[in-house]
Amino acid sequence: MPNPQVLSPRIRGFICVNAHPGGCAANVDRQIAVAKAGRSRSAGPGFGAALVIGASTGYGLSSLITTTFGYGADAVAVGFERQNQGPRTASAGWYNLAAVARRAKEAGRVVHNVNGDAFTNEIKAETIAAVKRLGKRVDAVIYSLAAPRRTDPATGESFTSVLKPLGQAFSSKSIDLNTDQLTSVQLEPATEADVAATIKVMGGEDWALWMKALAAEDLLAEGCHSVAYSYLGPELTYPIYRSGTIGKAKEHLERTAAALDAELRGRLGGRAVVSVNKALVTQASSAIPVVPLYISILFKVMKEKGTHEGTIEQIVRLYRDHLGPGKTPQLDEGGRIRLDDLELSPDVQSAGLALWHAVTNENLLATTDYAGFKREFRELFGFEVPGIDYAQPVDTDVPLNLA
Repeated sequence: MPNPQVLSPRIRGFICVNAHPGGCAANVDRQIAVAKAGRSRSAGPGFGAALVIGASTGYGLSSLITTTFGYGADAVAVGFERQNQGPRTASAGWYNLAAVARRAKEAGRVVHNVNGDAFTNEIKAETIAAVKRLGKRVDAVIYSLAAPRRTDPATGESFTSVLKPLGQAFSSKSIDLNTDQLTSVQLEPATEADVAATIKVMGGEDWALWMKALAAEDLLAEGCHSVAYSYLGPELTYPIYRSGTIGKAKEHLERTAAALDAELRGRLGGRAVVSVNKALVTQASSAIPVVPLYISILFKVMKEKGTHEGTIEQIVRLYRDHLGPGKTPQLDEGGRIRLDDLELSPDVQSAGLALWHAVTNENLLATTDYAGFKREFRELFGFEVPGIDYAQPVDTDVPLNLA
């Protein structure tokens, strides 16, 4: 039933509890335009089918859009999103996936959305059934989950990831997203149980289970590639990221990639890789202490240098230079694709570090792009998107899949 509402953002710190379907659709349309324009002219025939696990926001959404509209794939997209209920809107990810499915149908493509917990055997089975209905083996498997909890399907035990340093406490300045004021944060060191739980949630175990399930059903095409996403970041964030609990999970992800790569190469002439991407405004990154302030400074520096990229520009570059048909991924000494090269360039990091030391509450808006950070955060949920008249009611009851 139509459920028109006039919507404005309802934000609490790093959480927005509602979303605007028109703004989310406009975001999708902008990304589609970038994906179409960004495909390499030498990319060959494109992809027959893609599977994107964690497809509703961020890098996963951009991967779905790039493979579908840049490279012609039919796709199955897995997300875990909230449907609208009465006056409560659906989540932004729900509206994003609905918009992709609608635009794909208009373009003569198929995108089928599977909504549920990707860690479960039930959603894996439902997804595999959807892939079979495409009538094609999968050329690209993108693994882009960023979930805080996971229940092991084999044991029924639940695990929660934590963001903690290792060995000793970590303290630094950050920014309070409720008050827009600089603050200090201190995180106590992780226990061995914290590390193990974070690896269970954010490591490569579930990625490997997905690939095993697809292979068992003979759904991986010759030359199939699979990619998972990671982040390294600057030394500034090492104690709570790369050198912390999440870093241990990412190391496990990279070891999983090496094992999957050997298997895919041997069986199908394919590849499995980790792509290390740039820091960007996402729902997950906004919740990490220190990171919103770091991103606000990073964006100011990179925009001034003309090297800033959003999620869609990053994924278009990933496929244009590394994973598109006929491409051979260029890897670092750790066997990873590095899309964070512009972020970690010495001139960007040097300028950013100087601003980090100089920023105060009084000069926050002048020293950083915090205003841009907050605008991009609202855009994630379909608000402050150019071209949308927010004074007009919009129907919040949007089907996830088209009949």
